[in-house]
Amino acid sequence: MNHIGRLAVSTRSVNPLLNFQRVMSVEVSPALNMTMAVKHRYDNITKSVEDKRLYRGIVLDNGMKVLLISDDTTDKSAACIDVAVGYMSDPDDLPGLAHFCEHMLFLGTEKYPDENKYNQFLSQNAGRCNAFTSTDVTNYYFDVAPDHLKETLDIFAQFFIAPLFTESATDKEVNAIESENDNNLLRDVWRLSQLKKSLSKKGHPYSKYGTGNKQTLVEKPKEMGISVREELLKFHSTWYAANMMSLIVLGKESLDDLEAMVIENFSQVKSKDGVEPPSWPESPCGPDELQKKLLAIPVKDLRNLVITFPITDLSDHYKSCPAGYVAHFIGHEGPGSILSALRSRGWCNGLRAGPTQPARGFAEFSVAVDLSEEGVDHVDDIINIIFQYINLLKKTGPKKESFEEMRSLKEMNFRFKDKEPPMSYVTNLASNITRFAMEDILKGHYILDEWRPDLIVEEVLNKLTPNNMRVVVQAQKFKPLADMKEEWYGTDYSLKDIPQETLEKWNSAGYCDDLALPPPNEFIPTDFEVLPVTPDIKPFPTIIQDSPLSRVWYKQDDKFLLPKTSCKIDIGSPLAYLDPNSCNKSTMYVYLLEDALNEYSYAATLAGLHYSLGITTTGLQLVLEGYSSKQHVLLEKIVERMANFQVDPKRFEILKENHMRSLRNFKLEQPHSHAMYFLYMLMFYIQWTKEELMEALEGLTASDVEEFVPHLLSNIHLEFLIHGSATKERALQLSNIVEDTIKKQIKLRPLLPKQMALLRQIQLADRSNFVYRIESSAHPSSCTAVYLQCGTLSTENNMKLELIAQILKEPFFTILRTKEQLGYIVRCSIHRSYTEQGLMALVQSSRDPEYVEKRIEAFFDHMLNFIIEMSEEDFEKHKEAVAVKRLEKPKMLWALSSVYWREIVSQLYHFDRDNVEVDYMRTLTKQDVIQHYQDLISHDACKRHKLSVQVVPAQDSTFELRTSETAAVMDNGKVAEDIHPAPEISTPVVAIEDILSFHRSQALCPYPKPYMIVGARSKL
Repeated sequence: MNHIGRLAVSTRSVNPLLNFQRVMSVEVSPALNMTMAVKHRYDNITKSVEDKRLYRGIVLDNGMKVLLISDDTTDKSAACIDVAVGYMSDPDDLPGLAHFCEHMLFLGTEKYPDENKYNQFLSQNAGRCNAFTSTDVTNYYFDVAPDHLKETLDIFAQFFIAPLFTESATDKEVNAIESENDNNLLRDVWRLSQLKKSLSKKGHPYSKYGTGNKQTLVEKPKEMGISVREELLKFHSTWYAANMMSLIVLGKESLDDLEAMVIENFSQVKSKDGVEPPSWPESPCGPDELQKKLLAIPVKDLRNLVITFPITDLSDHYKSCPAGYVAHFIGHEGPGSILSALRSRGWCNGLRAGPTQPARGFAEFSVAVDLSEEGVDHVDDIINIIFQYINLLKKTGPKKESFEEMRSLKEMNFRFKDKEPPMSYVTNLASNITRFAMEDILKGHYILDEWRPDLIVEEVLNKLTPNNMRVVVQAQKFKPLADMKEEWYGTDYSLKDIPQETLEKWNSAGYCDDLALPPPNEFIPTDFEVLPVTPDIKPFPTIIQDSPLSRVWYKQDDKFLLPKTSCKIDIGSPLAYLDPNSCNKSTMYVYLLEDALNEYSYAATLAGLHYSLGITTTGLQLVLEGYSSKQHVLLEKIVERMANFQVDPKRFEILKENHMRSLRNFKLEQPHSHAMYFLYMLMFYIQWTKEELMEALEGLTASDVEEFVPHLLSNIHLEFLIHGSATKERALQLSNIVEDTIKKQIKLRPLLPKQMALLRQIQLADRSNFVYRIESSAHPSSCTAVYLQCGTLSTENNMKLELIAQILKEPFFTILRTKEQLGYIVRCSIHRSYTEQGLMALVQSSRDPEYVEKRIEAFFDHMLNFIIEMSEEDFEKHKEAVAVKRLEKPKMLWALSSVYWREIVSQLYHFDRDNVEVDYMRTLTKQDVIQHYQDLISHDACKRHKLSVQVVPAQDSTFELRTSETAAVMDNGKVAEDIHPAPEISTPVVAIEDILSFHRSQALCPYPKPYMIVGARSKL
């Protein structure tokens, strides 16, 4: 789980962007209240006219606020409950109790006492679930196949009616809390967050430690004679009241039917008089915490500056958004911005600004700067420039025309908002019920109806002063100055008063000629035409142009019907990834291009038009997505810069140092990231390691990159996918822009088909049993990743493996995490490339990988019998779960484009893959799956291809891993090995000492057969 973070018809102006619908609110009669258990009903939810879902807000008699969403086209149902209590309400002597309570609700209720009932039911019905605990809320959510919403709501509601909190589950689950805390101990984002909280006003609830660990939830309570289970029951009884909860339910049923489901299941949740969402109007940053400079030492080589100003909680003023108005200017990235001025001086790489509300009642405005190496020495100068810009804003005053531009963009984005997947949609909406009026629950973040220059000045700009701020600088350079250590994460830091003369300098910062307000945004779309749907629209992308140099795939959108287009371009060039030196040159080319284009492209981003540029193992990839209207303008500018490329030497040195720092920092990632990285290194024949890239990067110069680019682009193949509200003519216009612009600068030669081969993967031999053990010096945990290669991509292989993964996923989590308590990060999933696939079991743990690997093997052995004994009814449920997942339609244009694009760049062209493969999967029998399992997964399988990666702490580390001598104790008192003994693996283990030698000793996988041949000039 991811935990801890957080009536009347309207009379509006006739702006065509203001297209939304509202209907009358309804007050329910007392007679209906008795039968329907509804206190209020709201059918006046404002929505975009493009939104076909139906909405109703209700308040149950018990005070629970509910939003119902009816979508008869949905292929997933979802629900979310937001409980208005978080770790700031923990008892002072039990840090982490709210978080622990969240964990425990998943582990059995009076009505459904089985610990894995909820997860198992969701797994069998194509569902997922998660939860998180924040400062002032705890959030629970799930999605499920639409036909099973009612049963899931029944199970889900019991979390809030009668959870068990059994002694056995409590004793075990605290291990998961401990593992979760261990996983976060060396993550800088957690360390800095807790450091700022710990240094808040003494006694303020914001200063609490929210995750918890064994010390706070077992050892200290035991010393004080506190029963943690009793405290959990008390916490739940006190705070988990219906009047503290907001519920969102999305399903295919009618609003009336959804309402009946909610009443049946959630009217039983008790309301509690005198309990209301806690609020803290007093800021945790008082006079004693202001005018301070905090120097924090990160684990990774990071350099950040964060300036924080306490401001009033302005959540009630969401219709005027005064802090958002100021953030638009301070966080702007165009010409004349703070970022532009700092970049020109070589002091920073990025900047962001805006308001946050850490918890109900108080807020803050922050400016965060990603510092360059030189910038660390100019922190005070950077702050001075920030105050010069704030002075500019104060001098010019709030601008109504800028407000209207922001309002226009928000209205546009609300009208043409992409349809979100059900689970993320209900989760994002959950907090809106208490934040906005019920009729504004969908539109709240998009409303700018009230022009309040007084609030902009008085509540925001006047609060952004040197006397009302706290400065945090994060850099390893300050380690010699650190004289204190934070209690929970052990972060080294120094905290000093800002000298009075420095404050006076900032107070009299004046103005700077480099700074200016942003000009009007020329990228705001003016044409919102959507192409009509006609019978001749092809169901899948088709080739509309094919030449030796390029191929253009085209698909008119007939599903989303928004004025948006996705333009994906693959620039195939063997030189891009030829060797580590070329890879670095290509990477620096991309970084420098993005850096040079940032001031220009930022306006497009604000106007809903985004681009990305990246390096792949076969070349470069350029993607533009968003409103169609001015896409060609941005594309032409990008490609012109790509072809007519010049290096800024100063920016080159800064970005090169960033790249080197990023490569070095990888060694400080978590063990599971290292395990996946080395698995990738081992399984692909040509992959450049971080060490190889760092060595090659040392001597790289700006001229090297500038001279490299014409060669990179001179011998290429261009592959386009234009998908959206665009005609064929428009698609060809976009492709011609790219070709013609590059041809003006560079003489192009098309690639030969054999130059366009994809990366080959290693083919493990039958009955292979390899292990690669690597040390990680930074982390206290180990990681074990067991990969079983299961063959080339094909309909048969794909669906048999997906059925196996579906059956294994939930028991793997339940047995290895919940019962055996091996670790917090525990997953079993399919790992696929463009050519091969396999089953991967991964556990990050405090135990030695050799022991963990035995437990994984024991699991695989146990699951064969589990499948053999499985009823046909359960087997069919798993098949249907796979079908529901595979047939779930992308909810956004870009997501469907990505599905098509994967088929194109993998050169398989199977655009109807999901339907074809699901049809095949429905013909599979249980015996087919058993046979596949026995052939590829079982420990004695004749075609088993096993590779294990074991990441362990370094030998000189102070961290000690537990072994099998401290095996997990199950509910019945037996150790795990007695219940599921590990099998004897007859195949000898072969240790991999060197990746290159391993590659040279292995065969390569064949390419999978494409679904169709696209022509004589195919890459095949």
